[in-house]
Amino acid sequence: MASGTTAPPPPVNLKRIVAASLIGTTIEWYDFFLYGSAAALVFNKLFFPDSDPLVGTLLSFLTYAVGFAARPLGALVFGHYGDRLGRKKLLVLSLLLMGGATFAIGLLPTHATVGAAAPVLLTTLRLVQGFALGGEWGGAVLLVSEHGDARRRGFWASWPQTGAPAGQLLATGVLSLLTAVLSDDAFGSWGWRIPFLLSGVLVVVGLWIRLSVDESPVFQEALAQAEARRTAHPEDTERLPLVSVLRYHWRDVLVAMGARMAENISYYVITAFILVYATTSAGVSKQTALNAVLIASAVHFAVIPAWGALSDRVGRRPVYLLGAVGVGLWMFPFFSLIDTGGFGSLVLAVTVGLVLHGAMYAPQAAFFSEMFATRMRYSGASIGAQFASVAAGAPAPLIATALLSDYDSSTPIALYVIAAAVLTVVAVAAAKETRLRDLTEVEPSAEAEPAAARAADAHTV
Repeated sequence: MASGTTAPPPPVNLKRIVAASLIGTTIEWYDFFLYGSAAALVFNKLFFPDSDPLVGTLLSFLTYAVGFAARPLGALVFGHYGDRLGRKKLLVLSLLLMGGATFAIGLLPTHATVGAAAPVLLTTLRLVQGFALGGEWGGAVLLVSEHGDARRRGFWASWPQTGAPAGQLLATGVLSLLTAVLSDDAFGSWGWRIPFLLSGVLVVVGLWIRLSVDESPVFQEALAQAEARRTAHPEDTERLPLVSVLRYHWRDVLVAMGARMAENISYYVITAFILVYATTSAGVSKQTALNAVLIASAVHFAVIPAWGALSDRVGRRPVYLLGAVGVGLWMFPFFSLIDTGGFGSLVLAVTVGLVLHGAMYAPQAAFFSEMFATRMRYSGASIGAQFASVAAGAPAPLIATALLSDYDSSTPIALYVIAAAVLTVVAVAAAKETRLRDLTEVEPSAEAEPAAARAADAHTV
């Protein structure tokens, strides 16, 4: 692959693109993480009140996992149209869907009001959230990756990734503030609705900024080339992006899925399950646990661009491997620190875990973008990332809670994360380094096919 020689866009334009992607992903992740925190803290009582407390938490996390099940469908739909119509249009749609669903959750009647219909409605809106997020991530990171130059792509593309800790920070901060100023009865009665209703305001701001940016120039160039090919060869039929991904990039999809395992599982254990473990097993208050995640999320936000910049210097794979190995090694100290019950130990445990997670998460945007050809990049990156989330992030809090319930010990949970880290190390070690690839020159990975066959299929790029 050629090294990047395309001149970067004007700095002001690039910064506006980065800001639009960051604000959009922050809002999307705020909506998604808000649900996870609420599932750990109040949804078990509001929507599953007839269950044992831990069983209620399991059922609450089950609805949380449902959102992940919808993410692959979102990846397929948004990826398909994003590769056909452009990144910007689909990002606007994903923001509207996510914000609307989150706002509606804030208006839901609880089990005490409508009975069994309450968890059904909650689950339906969670599905909409997952569908929207399945399309959001790929479009946001591609919009930045395809505007920037190869030399600093890891740094710039890592900024949309900071939307995850920023959303976590915002969601946890709002919940922490409300639990601090409201009594448990007031928070359980009506206070929990406030963060969900705030999403409506955030979406208006996000749409205003996202509508102001330009479409990806790399995509526009690829679309123009495709139109020229269709004009010159009307008999040629352009394959669906999904078909092209599965034909030319199936190895890259598997690498992306493997790379996501440790990153996704460790993140939800560290930020979502920790609210259950710290309050039930370590005797830590709800407020203390939220504050620890709040502080750690702020550090997480700060280190992601630094890890992204490092991946521009040494490569995506070394930084990613450092994060995967580090998370695996940290799991036993992580739970040991939490078991002390001290606030400082809790902050240290979560912060170190998220710093190591950032070493995987930061280069991920550029790494996945650089694997795929332009007219199948949205589909390929989204499929690799979101299909893995079904096996990784979706069941992670559920599995961790079940292991805690069955064994009353953190050891099986630590081993669970370590196993995911091993899988990620194998996947990333098997990948090719992608640093400095020019995204306009990335071709379908079809080295095994004869040159004549590749030439015949050139119109699919």
